[in-house]
Amino acid sequence: MDLSSINGEVIGLAFALLASGAVAGLLAGVFGIGGGAVLVPVLFQFLTWLGVDESVRMHVSVATSLGIIVPTSIRSFLAHKKRGAADLELLKSWIIPVPAGAIVASFVAAYVSGDELKAIFAGIAVAVGLRMLLNRESWRLGSDIPGNPVRAICGMLIGFFSTLMGIGGGVMNNTFMTLFGRPIHQAVATSSGTGVLISIPGVIGLVWAGWGHPDLPAFSLGYVNLLGVALIIPITTFAAPFGVKIAHALPKRALEIFFGLFLLSVAARFAWSLWAG
Repeated sequence: MDLSSINGEVIGLAFALLASGAVAGLLAGVFGIGGGAVLVPVLFQFLTWLGVDESVRMHVSVATSLGIIVPTSIRSFLAHKKRGAADLELLKSWIIPVPAGAIVASFVAAYVSGDELKAIFAGIAVAVGLRMLLNRESWRLGSDIPGNPVRAICGMLIGFFSTLMGIGGGVMNNTFMTLFGRPIHQAVATSSGTGVLISIPGVIGLVWAGWGHPDLPAFSLGYVNLLGVALIIPITTFAAPFGVKIAHALPKRALEIFFGLFLLSVAARFAWSLWAG
């Protein structure tokens, strides 16, 4: 491969990453997620092209996605909070359970394989995506969010699985809240706050989990790649408030359909990767 071809690929990749950052930022506002469902597969392809060892490729993608989610979720949450849309009482009750789940997931991430992380990502995305597409008002587990210990356990599970997926918790929290009768717009707004509770301890844990691994790419702090974080963060934080405006302009059912289709498309991408690999 000649130098001009390599330069062309690098330029194309840079534009793809920047475009993905813009989409991730919009999705953070629209769906109350940190954009990880977009960033993880994009980062995985980026690391594949760089020739990063397969044993750490998915781990670095997940951890770097969480690193990018930190400022994106914070900005998205502040924008939703300004509109008074988030359930602050629920978030306060999850200050301990959600981060605890994220920390436990960091320990688990040190031992599971990349394919297992892909399978977790795809499986949850399919389940939640189908639920959003086929949703009926009658599909309820209760009329309101339960108290402890059920609430705390659910918070820990959301933190645990979201960290292993490299996402900000919107996928899990939106489903949890709507199944207990909360409107989708409130679920979206609250999910951005859940992303803050997940991403910060998740990043710290994954830095620890990957510390000193011999196959990590350059500019990595544990499993978190600082170069990827630095490149994508500015555009995601810029785009998030625009996504919030879109979320509050869409009708409830349209938001559910768009969210479901988005999740299924992501799951299909990872399923194809597992089958082809």
